[in-house]
Amino acid sequence: MAVNRFVLNGISYHGHGAIREIPGLILARGLKKAFVASDPDLVRFGVTKRVTDLLEQNSIPYELYSNIKPNPTIENVQHGVDAFRASGADCMITIGGGSSMDTGKGIGIIVNNPEFYDVRSLEGVAPTKKRTVFTIAVPTTGGTGAESTINYVITDVEKRRKFVCVDPNDIPDIAVVDPDMMSSMPKGLTASTGMDALTHAIEGYTTAAAWELSDCLNLEAIQLIAKNLRKAVQNDPDGREGMALAQYVTAMAYSNVGLGIAHSMAHTLGAVYDTPHGVACAMMLPIVMDFNKECTGEKYKAIAEAFGVDTEGMDQAAYRQAAIDAVRQLSVDVGIPTKLEKLKEEDLPFLCESAAADACAPGNPRPATLADFEAMFRQLM
Repeated sequence: MAVNRFVLNGISYHGHGAIREIPGLILARGLKKAFVASDPDLVRFGVTKRVTDLLEQNSIPYELYSNIKPNPTIENVQHGVDAFRASGADCMITIGGGSSMDTGKGIGIIVNNPEFYDVRSLEGVAPTKKRTVFTIAVPTTGGTGAESTINYVITDVEKRRKFVCVDPNDIPDIAVVDPDMMSSMPKGLTASTGMDALTHAIEGYTTAAAWELSDCLNLEAIQLIAKNLRKAVQNDPDGREGMALAQYVTAMAYSNVGLGIAHSMAHTLGAVYDTPHGVACAMMLPIVMDFNKECTGEKYKAIAEAFGVDTEGMDQAAYRQAAIDAVRQLSVDVGIPTKLEKLKEEDLPFLCESAAADACAPGNPRPATLADFEAMFRQLM
C-alpha cells in the first residue's frame, strides 16, 4: 500500500456555544494581543462582535481587521500582513468563511515567512519553513471547511486567475466550530456554501488519491449534507449543526487527498466573473459527475444511497444516474441557478486553459482535454 499523509488540526471544539472557549485558549498560552480578521458584513451584522465581546470581557486586547473581499487578492493579503505587523499582535483569530480564512492563512504564513511577501511564490506546494502565526479559526459558513485544511486560494487580479497554495504550515492551530456563529447566514449563502461542502465531499470521495480513511470521512459528510442542507437553508438549528459538522469532516479529508475539475472550473469562473465559489461549484458538480461517471467504480452507488435512494435492483448505469440526479435536485431545491448568464463565447478558450492549469485538475479521476472543458462550460450557457 502507498504511504498516505494525513494532516489535521491539533485541537478542535464543536457545538453550540463553543466560542466561549476562545479567551481561555489565548490566556493559557500567555498570548498578549489578537489580530481578529473578519469580513465587513460579519462586522456590520454583529457576528464578529460575539467573539470580540468575549475578548473584552476577559481583558484581552485585540485589533479588528476587516479589509477582506469575497475572493481575496494578492493585494488583500499584503495589506493584511502590513496591518498585522503594525498591530503588535502575537496571535490571530479568523472569523468568517473561506475568504476570511484564506486571507488569514496568507497573512499568518507571510508574517513568519517574510520571503514570500510577493504571495505568488506560495502557489502550489509552498516551501515555507516556519508555522503560521498561532491561529484560532472560527467558521461562520457551513461550507469551506478552511478551518481544518492545509489549502488556501488567492486571486491574481492582474492575470485573471485564482491560484491554490498547499502548505501544512498554514493549518490553523485550533478550530472552533460553533453552529450558532452560522445562524445569521442568509438562505443564499447557506445554500451555496453547503453545496461547496458537498462538492468537496464528492470530489474528495472520487479523486485519484482517495483511500480508505478519506473515503469514510467523505461518505459520512455526503450523508450529513443530504440530510441537513435543506434544513439549514431554513435556519433549522439541527440543520445548522449537521452542516457545521459535515463541512469540517469533509475538509479533514479533501485537504489531504485533493479535489477535481469541478473545483478547477469553479476557480476560473470566480476569477473571471467573480462568481461566488459555492455557486460555481454547485453548477459544475452534476456536470462533472456525469463526465466522471465511467471512472468511479461503485462509488456512485454509495453516493446515491447516502441521499436515501434505494438502489436495489439498479444496474450500474441506473445508480450512477440516480446519484447525479440526487445532487442536481438538492442544488435546485436550495435555489442554486443552473445557468451562468455572464458566461461569454469569447471567454471559453481562456476559461478552458485556466481550468486545465488549475492545481485541482490532476486529482480528477478522468483526465479532461480542452475540448472536454469547453463542452462542460457550454452546459452553463
